Amino acid sequence: MADVARLAGVSSQTVSRVSNGYAGVTEETRRQVRAAMEQLGYRPNSAARALKSGEFRTIGVITFTLSTTGNVRTLEAIAQSAAQEGYAVTLLPVALPTQDEVRGAFSRLEELAVDAVIVIMEVHLLDAAVITLPPYVQVVVVDSDAGDHYTVVDTDQAGGTRAAVRHLLALGHETVWHLAGPEDSYAAQRRADAWRATLTEAGRTLPPPVRGDWSAESGYRAGLDLAGRDGCTAVFVANDQMALGLLRALHESGRRVPEDVSVIGFDDIPEAGAFLPPLTTVHQDFAEVGRLCVAAALRQMRQDAPERGTTLVPTRLVERASTAPPPGR
Repeated sequence: MADVARLAGVSSQTVSRVSNGYAGVTEETRRQVRAAMEQLGYRPNSAARALKSGEFRTIGVITFTLSTTGNVRTLEAIAQSAAQEGYAVTLLPVALPTQDEVRGAFSRLEELAVDAVIVIMEVHLLDAAVITLPPYVQVVVVDSDAGDHYTVVDTDQAGGTRAAVRHLLALGHETVWHLAGPEDSYAAQRRADAWRATLTEAGRTLPPPVRGDWSAESGYRAGLDLAGRDGCTAVFVANDQMALGLLRALHESGRRVPEDVSVIGFDDIPEAGAFLPPLTTVHQDFAEVGRLCVAAALRQMRQDAPERGTTLVPTRLVERASTAPPPGR
């Protein structure tokens, strides 16, 4: 810092103010200091900053899997939002969704020095009905039903599902079949519950749900089953990857989409518009989920107080070419 100050012709205090982004420095002086920093290869010492300010400028993220579209895109959005706020992200994958594994992850993150933790839950714990997190850590939870205890940010899974099912009913389909996600998934549970409730409210028959594991392969296997079901003219699929497999199975079985069977997915992955036919689906705003998670974490840090409650990010139905009235309508 002293070397930078000598080269720029300013005091070490001025270098410190520029380095930390404080006001009270003219733009010309700021340019001089930054030019000196670049010339000398100076970088602020983050460890020294942390000792002085009590902040590590790092947010920890715990997740149980990186194999699903939702988790990867949520993590990407968190990292981008954190970077915009001047924070780094430390990722810690957890092998099994158990209390002991989660506690171990928190201990490890404490050793790595983070200011707050975002937990991407997605799945139910194997050994507990409700997750219990350390009380001394600022925590935000994604995709969980822990809103009574923690700050939770989630997509409006139920709202998106209702829009999808009502769209199919409005086209004239007598009922809507459901290709659901895994039983241990919070998102799959919410989508299945909303599908069931929407059909019940409309007075329609509830077909037995068929279940997959989020993968296109599981969607293909389920599609071979659904292709042989009498009266199956519309399917709401819990994610776009399974919808891709379903489309292949229907094609191989001689069932045309959307002339014979209408298909709606969930997620609106970037490739959804390139499916054959382009997939009607429910759009999730992962960028907004990430932004709200980081904002909630920073708010808790600055207020030094936990928050409770769930914030739902709205979804929207994206109509493409995979839905139409049923045969004969």
